[in-house]
Amino acid sequence: MRYMRGAAMPLMLTMGLAACGSDPAPAPQPEEKPIVMQGGQWELTRRTTGYNTPTVTPAEYQQALKQIGEEKLCLAVDKDGVPDPNALAGAEGTECSYKDKMLRKGRLIATLSCKAGAGTAEIAVEGNYTADTLTLGTTMTKTEGGQPVLRTTHDLTGQRTGDCPKA
Repeated sequence: MRYMRGAAMPLMLTMGLAACGSDPAPAPQPEEKPIVMQGGQWELTRRTTGYNTPTVTPAEYQQALKQIGEEKLCLAVDKDGVPDPNALAGAEGTECSYKDKMLRKGRLIATLSCKAGAGTAEIAVEGNYTADTLTLGTTMTKTEGGQPVLRTTHDLTGQRTGDCPKA
């Protein structure tokens, strides 16, 4: 019995190796076309989902959650499909720039650094986009004198409606 098992082993190994060699090589996959956000006229809706300050009252919090901002703007997008950071920041920051960003396969993850009144704002952005839509979540932390004074979260949705009006 022991001898048969030992003799069968090389045969099984040879059969296993032969089976591996008989599979055809997988066909090369076509390269996916990148998803690039298009510049143009956009309608953005910003719905507040969170609002916190060191002194926020329950009533102030509930009032903030009722805020829905809508704007129509000419959204600039660079050659790589990166949208203007000021448009993503909305009223929460000015003179914004990207601290970091990753755009890949319709997914955007970024951090914006902006001026915000007497302080600064850092806005984390994450979500999905197509050439003419976006669905993002944002979390903004406003800091004054090195201390956080406000944190907000928003759902940001957008739809491209056409080309920017001619000036």
